[in-house]
Amino acid sequence: MFRRIGNVVVRHPVWTIVAWLIAAVAIVATAPSLPSNSDESSFLPKSYESIKAADIQAKAFPAAFTPSAIALYQRTDGGKLTAADKKDVERITSELGKKKIDQVQKVVPGQSSADGRYTMTLVQMDSKNAGQPVQADAAKVLRDDVRQLTKGTNLEVKLGGSAAQALDQQDSSKRGEALIGIGTFVIILVTLLIIFRAPILAFLPLITIGLVSAIANGLIAYATKLFDLQANSSISSILIVVLFGVGTDYFLFLMFRYRERLRLGDEPKQAMVNAVDRVGEAIASAAGAVIIAFLALVLSTLGFLKQMGPALAIAVTVTLIAGLTLIPAVVSLIGPKVFWPSKSWQHEPENARFAALGRGVQKRPALTTALSGLVLVVLSLGTLGFNATFDLASGSMPKTKESMVVQDEMQKAYSAGAAAPTDVYLSSTDGKAIDTTVFDAYVKKLGAVDGVANARLAQLNKDGTTIDFQVTLKYEASTDKAIETVGRVRDVAHADAPPHTEALVGGMSSIYKDIDSAVTHDYKTVFPVAALLIMLILGLLLRSVVAPWYLIASVGLGFGATLGATVWIFQGAVGHSGLMFMLPVIMYLFVVAIGTDYNILMIARLREEAREGREPREAAGMALRHAGPTVAAAGFILAATFATMMLAGNSLLSEMGFAVSFGIAIAAFVMAMFFTPSLTALIGHAAWWPGHADRAKEPPTSPAPVSGGERDTFAQDPAGRRS
Repeated sequence: MFRRIGNVVVRHPVWTIVAWLIAAVAIVATAPSLPSNSDESSFLPKSYESIKAADIQAKAFPAAFTPSAIALYQRTDGGKLTAADKKDVERITSELGKKKIDQVQKVVPGQSSADGRYTMTLVQMDSKNAGQPVQADAAKVLRDDVRQLTKGTNLEVKLGGSAAQALDQQDSSKRGEALIGIGTFVIILVTLLIIFRAPILAFLPLITIGLVSAIANGLIAYATKLFDLQANSSISSILIVVLFGVGTDYFLFLMFRYRERLRLGDEPKQAMVNAVDRVGEAIASAAGAVIIAFLALVLSTLGFLKQMGPALAIAVTVTLIAGLTLIPAVVSLIGPKVFWPSKSWQHEPENARFAALGRGVQKRPALTTALSGLVLVVLSLGTLGFNATFDLASGSMPKTKESMVVQDEMQKAYSAGAAAPTDVYLSSTDGKAIDTTVFDAYVKKLGAVDGVANARLAQLNKDGTTIDFQVTLKYEASTDKAIETVGRVRDVAHADAPPHTEALVGGMSSIYKDIDSAVTHDYKTVFPVAALLIMLILGLLLRSVVAPWYLIASVGLGFGATLGATVWIFQGAVGHSGLMFMLPVIMYLFVVAIGTDYNILMIARLREEAREGREPREAAGMALRHAGPTVAAAGFILAATFATMMLAGNSLLSEMGFAVSFGIAIAAFVMAMFFTPSLTALIGHAAWWPGHADRAKEPPTSPAPVSGGERDTFAQDPAGRRS
């Protein structure tokens, strides 16, 4: 199949390139804009209690005041607010309400802090558009207007709240994307220049993957709209890295083989056909593992991850197709001039680094397995200290952003939970008005819950069938203590609800509590499904039942080592209270899927060496000697491109960038290079049961002696096949 693809592409390179350009123009011109939602509640299914509570609020209290933006005032000298200052705040609040800003429904004064140094203006927006870009736009107008109105007073003002957080998150995301894009571009360019010493080859993947990126983003926008998926601005940053990182890997696999065929004397066009034929299976199998792992996210209960899975799968699918068609077409047009001005492509350089490593694995497979396994196990111990955090807004932007400063100042000036109170909605189950005599006792029980600052009856609906009790926690909404407290509030609210009533607990802490439950569900569902599907691909590729088990187990160890190292770095050294809640799921999929890619490359080469009649230990040593440089080059570039996410300046992408880049480094330089080949050597022929894919198909022949460390360079065959 891959030879046929290579023949068609090389025979018609111009038409192949034209087809890609037409597809890019058509898709980009017609694709809908990709929406972004920063409202955490939109990520949860309607079956969760916090979402049911929000529905009750919308029905029973449609005019209920829930601030989307908060203007926080203090004196420029930091002193207590005077009577004149408070009058200025009243005037500003009144004038702000008269401006009729889009999305703004009501502007009212807020309460002053206990120390008299702060006061607020509360702004309610249309709840139907919570978390949408239109409210970020409204926050921008509000921020400009309130500053203009404050001029000439002794006050300084900052705008916070969910709408302002959405605005700051947008700005931070754009800056982060720019830094990640520049960093990725520079890393790929410099690394390819070092490997090939050819400027055309260094720029070629960046240009072609840029075209692929435009097509992938358009298709993702179509899929998001078609299936009504949730979107988040962080996905764009991840997509940049996936497209350029994985795309460059596939480019390397192809170009290493193309250069090898040229060195063996193939005519240039035939060399490309042979390269696609020989490396196509490796690229397709590697991409298939990644695509299946990402699609497993469809089983997630969180809308954010449900959208991320198909988006990344689409990106990798388009990259795979480009790797087998677009890149071969472009390179076949240019021919060997693609390596200009370097002459090194014409001969194998002498180098014995990977030959020495291969001999070490061959002589001491048990020691190699034990040492590499010990590294993975020791790093995995860090997972015992893992703690999750749930504030996606503050995790996706620097603490210096205005809305984050407001959040921090409000926690100090008011009760920490005042900015996001918890609501207990008590509803009649028989349609009759609830007995008002039970209210005082119910409020007292809610207020007595450990971790609650105060509780009060906030409002009744007109029929008396639903009552809103507002509970202010002692802790900021996203903290572990707040989530634990809201769990206790739920227990009391449910257990002490009067007869013929039902209690539902809403608010941000309740949402975070449900997200915690949803992520736990995902751990139990997504992880095993992704592992089983990847094992199926490995089984089909290797015709073995045994090998997939220890390969996926080794990748699982790699995941544990990655999570453990991330916990030690960010929770221990940096001092984060926890890691972002979705990080283990994303990390698992990237490390398992991409780690399997490198295992596929190494194990395929090992199988080929065994088929030439070598015993398991010798085959493992030769596999490392020949495929090791390819794994090293690809692993370095991919790890470095993911590391650029740390430039974004927010904890979510910093944690993700470190975790995934470290996981890829572990997968390439520990698992694929040492743990997998040495363990396969120890297991021996049994690793290939029942297919015996390692058996020689014909009597082995003695290889001709080759001088100078044959193939021991970065110019190795990534598919793991000898020519």
